[in-house]
Amino acid sequence: MFWADQLVKEIEVKYKDKINFKKALIIRDEKTASGRIHVGSLRGVAIHGLISEILEENGINNEFLYEINDFDIMDNVPAYLDKERFSPFLGKLLCFVPSPDGNAKNYAEYFAEEFINVIKKTGFKLKYYRSSDLYKSGKYNEAIKITIKNADKIREIYKRISGAEKELGWLPIQIICEKCGKLSTTKATSFDGERVKYVCEKNFVEWTNGCGHKGEISPFDGNSKLPWKVEWAAKFSVLGIDIEGAGKDHSTKGGAREVADAISREVFNHEPPFNIPYEFFHIAGKKMSSSKGIGVSLKEISDLLQPEILRFLMINKEPKRVIDFVPDGDTVPVLYDSYDEMAGHYFENIKDDYARIFFLSHGPLERKRIEKRFLPRFLQISFLVQMPHIDTNKEIEKIKNDKLTDLDKEEIEKRTYYADYWIKNYAPEKYKYQLQENIPETAKKLNVHQKEALRLILDYIKSQNILDGKLLHEKIHEIKESSDIKPQEIFSAIYASFLNKENGPKAGWFLSVLNRDFLEKRLEEVIK
Repeated sequence: MFWADQLVKEIEVKYKDKINFKKALIIRDEKTASGRIHVGSLRGVAIHGLISEILEENGINNEFLYEINDFDIMDNVPAYLDKERFSPFLGKLLCFVPSPDGNAKNYAEYFAEEFINVIKKTGFKLKYYRSSDLYKSGKYNEAIKITIKNADKIREIYKRISGAEKELGWLPIQIICEKCGKLSTTKATSFDGERVKYVCEKNFVEWTNGCGHKGEISPFDGNSKLPWKVEWAAKFSVLGIDIEGAGKDHSTKGGAREVADAISREVFNHEPPFNIPYEFFHIAGKKMSSSKGIGVSLKEISDLLQPEILRFLMINKEPKRVIDFVPDGDTVPVLYDSYDEMAGHYFENIKDDYARIFFLSHGPLERKRIEKRFLPRFLQISFLVQMPHIDTNKEIEKIKNDKLTDLDKEEIEKRTYYADYWIKNYAPEKYKYQLQENIPETAKKLNVHQKEALRLILDYIKSQNILDGKLLHEKIHEIKESSDIKPQEIFSAIYASFLNKENGPKAGWFLSVLNRDFLEKRLEEVIK
């Protein structure tokens, strides 16, 4: 059973009473808008979004809340921003930092806007809110009061679950300094039930300085912030969350999720939501960070992949498996091939996980109009876009061995656009081809066995009125088997003669799409 369907079955059992009473299940996820948002952030969106879609498919009322966390501290300046300009804002909340472009409402909104626009393309249905709104509207006021009154219990939970030691008298709250506006440098010293005394210490953290101000203020209505593990537990309670997964770094034993779950039960008297631990998304084997500028941005990968292929990338593997994406390697063509394979199962009406994954790789609106179409291999399209003399539609029609439908042409047009983008921006050299106007130097160095093999290929080509790529490829293999030549030598001879490379597209098909006069003339020149 496909992983998302299995999870939904477990969710239906856990919340059967709530479902029977027709109450909406609340799903939640969030992203701290601390910098350019990397592609890995879409994994949480996809996992929660897919659960929401399948629940709806099963007739179960639900709502997917997504928090743009703009009430978190700016603790470093990303490498791609002006350090001198933004360093003065270190220690302040993201919603109080100016937008890098001067147009967005604030720093967090600047980076969130791009993220939200990409999510729209994928078709996932989210209800966005900002964490600053929860604080400023007073929704956290009661949770803040409960938190401070239960400081000793929370300190004990930290130590019991994660081994973290908090000093006696520690209060789980941070105040926004009334003088300098920083939050990271303040230490709460007492609470009388209504107001908190605090000090903005000059050397509280290493990466920014406090102003030394001592003050007293109400912690409510956006004047303070809960520590994030406590805040996480408060969100479960305040928003009534039923389903919320977390990355594996938070879901390990003694990790943030276990701490938050304990605080939720023991302090807020609220059962934690159904958890879905999920693995990291790596770019070429490396974990990414928005605030540190590490990794490929979601916008960049969105520009690279068709929306349904981007969804496919995110949902194909079960949550506990790492996704390793290498945009300048083989990942993109392999991804398309996998998608096409699963499409075949769906179009042939095979009822299995492959067909299910293909179906769910399309947004809810797109699913209503999925029709069978011919899916040309991505690598074939990526070759054709580099051959301006070739009519792509005509060549794909030959491969299909039938007339192209309007849907076929639409698919070819989309793949042509994305293949061209991949070739120009990411593809490794082995996938970049250019027909050589003159005989390459490498072709002049072919041995007698290679030249003899090319002569036999030329004889076959001249004997055919119409070149069929498949038959030509079979003939090349036949020549290879009957000649005194190593397999790699015959193919390298072909690619060297036309592309000045050792490798290339499927040889028979490649030769069949070349101009006939050019093809024969080049082979004649090479074998002289």
